[in-house]
Amino acid sequence: MLSEVVSTAEEVSATASRLTKIDALARLLASSAADELPAVMGLLLAAPRQGRLGVGWRGLAAIEITHAEDPTLTVSDVDASLTALAAASGSGSAAARTGILGELGSRATAAEWDFLVRAMLGELRTGALSGVLLDAVAKASDRPLSLVRRAAMLSGDLGETARVALTEDADALDAVGLEVGRPVLPMLASTAATPSAALEITGTASVEYKLDGARIQVHRHGDDVGVYTRSLADITHRVPELVEIVRALPVDDVILDGETLSLDEDGGPRPFQETMSRFGADASRELVLRPWFFDVLHVDGRDLIDEPLSIRLAELERVAGDWRMPGIVTDDPDAAEQLSHEALAAGHEGVVVKGLDAPYAAGRRGKSWVKVKPVLTFDLVVLGAEWGSGRRRGWLSNLHLGARDPDGEFGDAGEFVMVGKTFKGLTDELLRWQTEEFPEHETHRTASTVFLRPDVVVEIAIDGVQRSPRYPGGVALRFARVKGYRPDKSPAEADTIQTLRSLLRG
Repeated sequence: MLSEVVSTAEEVSATASRLTKIDALARLLASSAADELPAVMGLLLAAPRQGRLGVGWRGLAAIEITHAEDPTLTVSDVDASLTALAAASGSGSAAARTGILGELGSRATAAEWDFLVRAMLGELRTGALSGVLLDAVAKASDRPLSLVRRAAMLSGDLGETARVALTEDADALDAVGLEVGRPVLPMLASTAATPSAALEITGTASVEYKLDGARIQVHRHGDDVGVYTRSLADITHRVPELVEIVRALPVDDVILDGETLSLDEDGGPRPFQETMSRFGADASRELVLRPWFFDVLHVDGRDLIDEPLSIRLAELERVAGDWRMPGIVTDDPDAAEQLSHEALAAGHEGVVVKGLDAPYAAGRRGKSWVKVKPVLTFDLVVLGAEWGSGRRRGWLSNLHLGARDPDGEFGDAGEFVMVGKTFKGLTDELLRWQTEEFPEHETHRTASTVFLRPDVVVEIAIDGVQRSPRYPGGVALRFARVKGYRPDKSPAEADTIQTLRSLLRG
């Protein structure tokens, strides 16, 4: 019953104890039918398994609904309605969605509808993020947590991982591996102030250019090519030039990790926003993308993720050739600093320093990869925006910025902690976009401020941080300015308050 999911979510949100959350979620998962598990996981993560539903806050608020008195909805009922929502397209789709939502809402109790609305909009703030849910899957299935995490990372599908763990034998979970055509969660990098500092962490490393591009993962099986974003969205049909390049590589089966961006007439990188515009539905093909590959996870039947980077790079050189990311292998700080200067002179962001002995840790952010930028940049979420004054009157301007608090050190686990405000770096184009877009994410407003669900990610450059009693995390940004919005990133990828606090000195 949906009511069981709702009551569990309420129990989870009412406690700050990670163990209590895990216990409650494990009980729910253990009692769920096999075919319900992917849907249950999607609802608890506020990321329905159907993906985009075409539903916004305004549309939901406009529907008049008389709710049921008693719970009758099952998870399967809800899953069928969400599938119908996702499938609605073309002429008449808005009316079709309204009808589907109206029927679903009338069958739901008020509490169930409140839960469903927040799940559909991605604002279910229970602290039941993916890490907690994977712990619950391991507990409910009595499987090793390391095995559950690896299966989730390699499949990129927490719901399917839960189904396999809870309904099949241990060998089935262990057998989950790389599959050409099924994207996996990308490996992530931590941050250091200088290339020399990064080398102190990694030892002998591959020091490579850090581009201000879009992360891509490319799969090829024969002539079939798939191109995916860092969020695992399929963009193959939007990037035919990348498909053509990968089809020409000297390999039959391959999974490549890399970045793409477009170059200007002088060979310099175009702004990140221009690259991202190619991923949109109405993208212009006049802007040509180029790939740079920096890792290979599979080649012709051989998985490489557990191999050290040194072996993966040798295979990458053979497979990718001229499409490789520029870089050097060194333990010399001066050589690393020189490559960083070259990258910056070419208009790129800096370098990434990667330990040669490290395997590919899908979905993890560790010390094996360390990015170095001359300006500190962080991915934060927008918690609100204030109406502008003067020439910005009528536009949403000053941003309220939040960092993720995964362990609930400064509040509820999984919530976001405010760390500052900024209006710097906002062009007229961005101001116009904010003013049109932010009301779709609105939770409430005052005369001066529109407050938002924490699901818009923005890249912020700062000169540092300082101690501040003004904000709950005890830290405030110094000289924050907007570099650009990151539609390719989810709130779960935002930087943490702990990362920002680590910048404090003394």
